[in-house]
Amino acid sequence: MEIDINCDLGESYGHFQIGADEQVFPYISSCNIACGFHGGDPLHIERTIERALQHGVRIGAHPSYPDLAGFGRRYMQIPPDELRALIKYQVAALKGMTESAGGTLAYVKPHGALYNRAADDPVEARALLDALLEIDPGLALMGLAGSFLEQMAADEKRPFIAEGFADRRYSAAGRLLPRTRPNALLPTPEEAAAQACRLVLDKGVVCDTGTFVALQVQSICVHGDHPAAPQVLQAIDTVFLNAGIRKKPLTPKKHLPL
Repeated sequence: MEIDINCDLGESYGHFQIGADEQVFPYISSCNIACGFHGGDPLHIERTIERALQHGVRIGAHPSYPDLAGFGRRYMQIPPDELRALIKYQVAALKGMTESAGGTLAYVKPHGALYNRAADDPVEARALLDALLEIDPGLALMGLAGSFLEQMAADEKRPFIAEGFADRRYSAAGRLLPRTRPNALLPTPEEAAAQACRLVLDKGVVCDTGTFVALQVQSICVHGDHPAAPQVLQAIDTVFLNAGIRKKPLTPKKHLPL
């Protein structure tokens, strides 16, 4: 059994330190690097790309709404053409910086409010897919497993990586609980590791109401800004080793089936 483990990295900027990227890299197979709109600055982005290449970790772009003050977690109503251009701008910058370092950008994963909105909003989903098509049709899009965005990508035979979350609690609808809810985050590394293992072995999660939600995931995320991200990843490493699950980045295909 194999699964990709991804983490949101490169989100520090200026004198603001976010996450423990150096401690995280040994435990992941893919990283989503901030593009400067919710976190990250050119130097931190460059250093994160270099570390990813040193560790043999697959690189993805992590664009967001232009919301540095809110860390990209506030919904912004942006006209579709402007949103498409904003996404292209961020992804193109990350792609160029990655290639200048001798690497290859493999996929794009939207961040925060943009991620959650595009999962079910056809207008924002369209802006995402169009932006990637105009930059590089070979770029895969990583998004929420079981979402409208996944179905839209499947209908158009676009490369898609279905994602699940180790450190976030789900609703009965298969969506992430809002961070405003007190139980939105799984509180301990052990609980997050157990959910990651369940996503692989049982193909689903137990939601906030206690019922089982079926999910077919190809990559599992641990948030880099989670205060215990290194400990969560270490716990996942141990649980996976005992369960015979191997971490391996996915090779983007023309279409990854549902």
